Amino acid sequence: MSSTISPLAGKPLDPSLLVDLARLGQAYFERPDPADPAQRVAFGTSGHRGSSLLRSFNEAHILAIAQAICLYRREQGIDGPLFLGIDTHALSRPAFESALEVFAANGVTTLVDEDLRFTPTPVISHAIIGHNRGRKTGLADGVVISPSHNPPADGGFKYNPPHGGPADTDATGWIEGKANTLMEAGLAGVSRIPYARALASEHVRRHGFREAYVAELGSVLDMEAIRGAGVAIGIDPLGGAGLDYYAPIIERYGLNATIVDQTLDPTFAFMPADWDGKIRMDCSSPYAMTGLIAMKDRFDVAFANDTDADRHGIVSHSGGLMNPNHYLAVAIDYLFRNRAGWRADAAIGKTIVSSAIIDRVAARLGRRLVEVPVGFKWFVEGLSDGSFGFGGEESAGASFLRLDGSSWSTDKDGLILGLLAAEITAKTGSDPGERYAAITKDLGEPLYARIDAPATREQKAVLKNLSQAQLGTDTLAGEPITAVLNAAPGNGAAIGGVKVVTSEGWFCARPSGTEEVYKIYAESFRDAGHLARIQEEAQAVIARAFAAA
Repeated sequence: MSSTISPLAGKPLDPSLLVDLARLGQAYFERPDPADPAQRVAFGTSGHRGSSLLRSFNEAHILAIAQAICLYRREQGIDGPLFLGIDTHALSRPAFESALEVFAANGVTTLVDEDLRFTPTPVISHAIIGHNRGRKTGLADGVVISPSHNPPADGGFKYNPPHGGPADTDATGWIEGKANTLMEAGLAGVSRIPYARALASEHVRRHGFREAYVAELGSVLDMEAIRGAGVAIGIDPLGGAGLDYYAPIIERYGLNATIVDQTLDPTFAFMPADWDGKIRMDCSSPYAMTGLIAMKDRFDVAFANDTDADRHGIVSHSGGLMNPNHYLAVAIDYLFRNRAGWRADAAIGKTIVSSAIIDRVAARLGRRLVEVPVGFKWFVEGLSDGSFGFGGEESAGASFLRLDGSSWSTDKDGLILGLLAAEITAKTGSDPGERYAAITKDLGEPLYARIDAPATREQKAVLKNLSQAQLGTDTLAGEPITAVLNAAPGNGAAIGGVKVVTSEGWFCARPSGTEEVYKIYAESFRDAGHLARIQEEAQAVIARAFAAA
């Protein structure tokens, strides 16, 4: 987040500033130029994202990606059903239709929502795992069409292989390469049939995603405790795919919950602008979450999700919107004290840029901490086999095991993380904000921030392999450096940058994949002055390393 906050932040936008849905839909059918790097298929950590207005998310991209996935399935021997979900972004519906035309033409059994409505990311992951449990053949995989919390003009397309979680770079690299080859060939080699025929074909089936997911929530959460305690819950789906799920959850489990806004509007006009004056369904942003924060006194606990419901934002009665890192610490502390069915050696997974308060919570619990690079894919194996009880990212995405220690989802699940806040309140008598205050009273209170600093492409490349010798110092903010990391200590995988650690603070510098900047994540367990010094020294030592390179 920039230090420059737009005067529009936290306010509704003038209608003139909203996305033009007609133009967005028209642009979807314009042909991108595969010779332009900005208009090619590009899979990041969350799939292919872009906007039709920039010719980076168009019909040609989706047709090519869908065909590439069909080819990938054949190569990998994946011949079970493909679960297909979408969110509420305007570009999601035409992308859904394009993908279905290709999947059906290729004979892929594709399961879609029974009412042709919306399906969150964690529901697709849950469905894949449920189908594949105990199977060796006929394995399922899935696709979610969503750009997550991105602005209304964006579209996104994510692939989840049979393990149910985000695809790794081996899969996405293969799919990306094949899709671009198909685009360069003018889509020669893409099989498709008209949408109406696809929908009516034997290969497309309606599926009760919602009923299956809602019915099993009692296997991952103590829903009876939430109901019995009468916890007053506020829920804001932020106009996303969770819209169709919360009413059935409330009804089935008899919860004292209110859906505070059920608006469905692909312009997202009901959303206040985020920090930069753009609409963004970021449930960890105090600007995007202005509405729910204002309601905190109405509820014991409240929560929101982004549009594909893989992220959570928690608003406690005691303290308002929680920093994602703070809530992760609370969730971990509670879960590992209240899940007797989990393996005694089940580990805690965190990313390299998550708060060190999680390290201190893990140490107090006597649980193994596994620190991995940024990206939820690193938690998939552990959440699959039960060796991880919990995996969470600093960006408000996490999942955890069922009560019996078996796998629930291997992708981020903002639905269960929100409901967990209600379970914590019900079982402990304290809301998550109060629980965090108790943790920091015992373990210290961290101050955490992220800033951006300019860097050229060449300088960003230098970041990936910085050593302590190149840093030219043995101290950080007056303390001895205890570790300089280029690889994650949990699995030895490259972090794409450098992390410098002391006993009372740390920073991690990682290059941006899209901008001429690098990001500095920093944390102090002392005070704001100490944090500022860490940030200043981090920029200074990295500048020296750039100059010497």
